[in-house]
Amino acid sequence: MKKSIVAFAVAALTMGSALAQTNDTIAKVKASGTITMGVRDSSGALSYTLGDGKYVGYHVELCQRIIDNLEKQIGKKLEVKYQSVTSQNRIPLVQNGTVDIECGSTTNNLARQKDVAFAVTTFIEEVRMAVKANSGITSIAQLDGKNVATTTGTTSVQTLRKNERARGIDFKEVYGKDHADSFLLLESGRADAFVMDGSILAGLIANSKNPADYKIVGEVLSVEPIAIMMRKDDPAFKKLADDTLIGLMKSGEIAKIYDKWFMQPIPPKGARIGLPPSENLKAAWANPNDKPMEAYNAR
Repeated sequence: MKKSIVAFAVAALTMGSALAQTNDTIAKVKASGTITMGVRDSSGALSYTLGDGKYVGYHVELCQRIIDNLEKQIGKKLEVKYQSVTSQNRIPLVQNGTVDIECGSTTNNLARQKDVAFAVTTFIEEVRMAVKANSGITSIAQLDGKNVATTTGTTSVQTLRKNERARGIDFKEVYGKDHADSFLLLESGRADAFVMDGSILAGLIANSKNPADYKIVGEVLSVEPIAIMMRKDDPAFKKLADDTLIGLMKSGEIAKIYDKWFMQPIPPKGARIGLPPSENLKAAWANPNDKPMEAYNAR
């Protein structure tokens, strides 16, 4: 009898481990009854925390729509768990099964496509820089000899380096562990500029103590498709996610969700980001695709 119990326990542990490592997300969450959403603490209106384990934002809401359809498909209600991720650990946590669907501010590029999969593009980002309004800085060329903040593990690091080589300007990169930390470097004067996705900059400024003290300036450094991320080689789950998002695009519902988070007052302070959809984003909604960043910047 004891041998049977031990054998059963070993089999259960083995099955649990296999489910944790499987790329079949639908089977995994159906068996466990839970799905883990990767979220960001301070990714502008895309994904942010209200505190006490509560997360909201444009991509968080889109992921919830995907989960709603997943529940209909498997015929059961799922417990949604939130896992705060950073720019550095988000991809490993998706790969190892800790996070089932990442709903933050991740750029879809060729390098990342080797490790993970992306749903159709739901946001188009334009990388720019935030500065103090009284700094006099209006261009990347004026960063010579300056300290420039960026967030560890983001594509803005590569963007900065490309511009440094191209223009021959000498600036020092200072790194924040997350976007809020990077903005604090600017706020406290330890950085003269913060280079990051425009929507994230706009969100951080809108929620700062004195929004009028900052402005977004300079050239568009790159155009980046931002998408919801999931495990690679899981066509069934990607199809469910894509079908959900394409349905929202075709019905026009996605524009209403966007307006809610980027044009209307948002919690907790009722700040308004004031960032209308770009022409690039409207084109992505009209013609859904999961093209990487390189396809946008090769034009």
